[in-house]
Amino acid sequence: MGHKFADLAFTEAVKEVQALMGSRKAYARAEAGPETHHELTEDEHDFLSARDSFYIASVSETGWPYVQHRGGPKGFVKALSGNRIGFHDFGGNRQYVTVGNLKNNQRVALILVDYPNQARLKILGTVRLIDAASDPKLMQELENKEYEAKVERAFIIQVEAYDWNCPQHITPRWTSDEIAKAVLPLQDKIKNLEQELAALREKV
Repeated sequence: MGHKFADLAFTEAVKEVQALMGSRKAYARAEAGPETHHELTEDEHDFLSARDSFYIASVSETGWPYVQHRGGPKGFVKALSGNRIGFHDFGGNRQYVTVGNLKNNQRVALILVDYPNQARLKILGTVRLIDAASDPKLMQELENKEYEAKVERAFIIQVEAYDWNCPQHITPRWTSDEIAKAVLPLQDKIKNLEQELAALREKV
């Protein structure tokens, strides 16, 4: 019971390190009480809908972890019914390491970061892969009509637990679209000043 993410991630070895470093008592309190952090809320849905990339980790049959970047248009990760999230898997370098790993172990970990606001969401879940032949309705539900990329399959992730990280050590970064939006008022002000200056010169 208690904090579901801690229940899954805090193994006995992890707890030993926490005890050694002095954080075990605080985390033990979080683990007590009713179960939390296992069902996504509106806050997590809103956060997911604003992301245009994330990192996904899987484990091979030889025990090696593998982390891969996944990207797309903003909102390409969609909240689905039944505490699931899903996204189209677009064609890339054709290594298929993550897809191959999922044949033997469906467990994954995701990290999604909002760099400007220094926020970070971690998700643990299990994956089911689908395509247009196996589930055309769900593939259509995940469609990104304005994004022209080859869709090879979709990942449907049953969320088992999640956790929000502290903002420490997240360097703020902005996309080109976010920067353009931020400087637009300055560009308008410069344009107005240039027009005013031109008008004054005509009077001289």
